[in-house]
Amino acid sequence: MTQARATIFLAGQHGLYHCTNRCVRRAWLCGIDPDTKQNYEHRKTRVEARIQQLGAIFAVGIYGYAVMSNHLHVVLSVEASAAEKWSKEEVVERWLQLYPARTPEQMNEKRVGLLGNPDAIVRCRNRLMDLSQQRGQPLNRASEFETRRPKPHHALNDL
Repeated sequence: MTQARATIFLAGQHGLYHCTNRCVRRAWLCGIDPDTKQNYEHRKTRVEARIQQLGAIFAVGIYGYAVMSNHLHVVLSVEASAAEKWSKEEVVERWLQLYPARTPEQMNEKRVGLLGNPDAIVRCRNRLMDLSQQRGQPLNRASEFETRRPKPHHALNDL
């Protein structure tokens, strides 16, 4: 039976973790969906790129991953010692990569606001070395949008 990440992983605890993400409601991550016959192979490179991007932002080492047709596997470790060495500017830049503003002006406002708030920098640093935060990031927003399936006509009649 699955368990919540928060009950398995304790923040700051070092170890190797094998994590899986599975698509739900018969959604297809990559490859050819046997129901719709649509090819989603183009998603695989985007998912792999997102895994690498998140690995570069968070203090999490990625030791391996496999993107399968309807799920993925990732082997991770928390690199807390690396995060402790980051300057406050580096913490803020990593945080802004994860949560960018819409305009350059808003981005600069967020940067200045975070740099002027030591408590916020501590919270950001802690979240950037939290495995639950990293695993909770959407891997591919485009694929989430693509796989939304319309309700079958008979289901609409039941409303």
